[in-house]
Amino acid sequence: MQSLRHANTLSSAKVPHIAVIGAGIAGLRCSDVLARSGCKVTLLEARNRIGGRVHQVETGGHLVDMGPNWIHGTKGNPIMSLAEKTGTKVLDPEEDGALYDASGKRRTDAEAVQMSGKIWDMVVDAFKYSDEHSATIDSRVSLYEYFQEKLSKAGTDERHRDDLLHEAQMWGPFVGDPVEKQSLKFFFLEECIEGENVFVASTYKNILNYIGKTVTETDKVDLHLNTEVVHFDTTATNGVTVTTSTGQKSTFDQVVVTCPLGWLKCNHATSFTPALPTRISEAIQHINYGRLEKLYVTFPSAFWLRGANNTEDKENFPVFTHFHDPSYIDHPKTEAWNQSVVSLAHLPSPCAHPTLLFYIYGPCATHVVSSVKDLDPHTERYNAVLRTFAEPFYSRLPTYSSSDPDCTPTSFLMTQWQNDRFAGNGSYCNFQVGLEHGDEDIQAMRAADGLTERGIWLAGEHTAPFIALGTTTGAWWSGEGVARRICNAYGIDVPEDVDVSVPEDGDEVGVKKDLDAKKADAANMNGLAI
Repeated sequence: MQSLRHANTLSSAKVPHIAVIGAGIAGLRCSDVLARSGCKVTLLEARNRIGGRVHQVETGGHLVDMGPNWIHGTKGNPIMSLAEKTGTKVLDPEEDGALYDASGKRRTDAEAVQMSGKIWDMVVDAFKYSDEHSATIDSRVSLYEYFQEKLSKAGTDERHRDDLLHEAQMWGPFVGDPVEKQSLKFFFLEECIEGENVFVASTYKNILNYIGKTVTETDKVDLHLNTEVVHFDTTATNGVTVTTSTGQKSTFDQVVVTCPLGWLKCNHATSFTPALPTRISEAIQHINYGRLEKLYVTFPSAFWLRGANNTEDKENFPVFTHFHDPSYIDHPKTEAWNQSVVSLAHLPSPCAHPTLLFYIYGPCATHVVSSVKDLDPHTERYNAVLRTFAEPFYSRLPTYSSSDPDCTPTSFLMTQWQNDRFAGNGSYCNFQVGLEHGDEDIQAMRAADGLTERGIWLAGEHTAPFIALGTTTGAWWSGEGVARRICNAYGIDVPEDVDVSVPEDGDEVGVKKDLDAKKADAANMNGLAI
């Protein structure tokens, strides 16, 4: 196959046949841009559906997102534009939240605001410090240690310092792993697009349908579901040979691999012939893969919102509840089991329903997922296991009574991304202590030098612009970016109606945003969850 370094020598009459592996957001966007630019596109997806980690399931009579719930940053965000275009309802949550300390006692609203505000100020400072000093920060230093040092220098008394450090652990759901493992050196890579973080109230369903229109509603893309790709071979001179789990082989001019980072971690050493270039293989191994899971608990009614005369009052209790690492629940003392919980009863009509959404991460998530791994959802045993986990938390909410039918859950549903090999047994990329060249690792996977010359490209949230890593926006931009690069290599024009383009390279060299301006509209960490 001709090297794309000399792609300008390719015949302008050549219509390349391109395989896109994976029908998640990156794969769908890549396929859309390539197909509408005139390329021949075959989309191979291991699951029986499109969407990848963007996926909805019904529980307790209500549709919920098993993957992302949020749009991170609303300014210039193509996913926000798609939400508006598709009539998708979003919630820009109030900044207040309820707080239960390690003993299970609810703290005053003033204390909750004070603690979350203090930690958010420290998070903003940490973003700036990481961005400005990344080159000199010891890779072994965690974000948690940064918090510890700042609080120690502030002369905070021991009780208040312990409270704040517990609150600092609430950063865990954002990255899917404990804050004690979050790299300070590369913390700036966790910064998102400017603007608000909004909750997708009516789920990602309409957004996904819109992104997938070219694939599902036209004949421009040859879609193959239930088709697991297991090997890529570039030893031949006529293209890239792709082998499926059933042994079927097909050859394409170019192949775009949008498989999740976790999948690459599990398969990079065996699924490519010749082996991946050393630098790309190293990058795949260096970047961490998070463990975020979600638990939906649905009730007959939102008992936590009952006010006078047992009527629902959304002003009676906030959207968010933080539970600090509980001393009242038996669990390993080396693992934080703090919970960030969202009340879906606060969603705008008609999206609201009496459900609590738990964000569970790290070792705690692994424990819960392992507990239900071999159980069928909604069975008696499945529900009992999840109730045992969740009840110590929701039983502390206002007006709870074990004898009240309204306080007895009608449905439980737990994500199991860690048990899902197509998802790479996890959630999305993050940046852990010990990482030496995280930014360069991301750029190495994105550029795929030495691999694109063979006809293979990498796309997905782990190859996104820095301001969108680990998000649906990042997956969208990554898929579009690769499609544009392939079209450029073949001298193919991308139609003007390809609406939202990828940020210029210069926009992602360091975060370098006015983080101080964010303090005014980000008084706590609630909206940062996943």
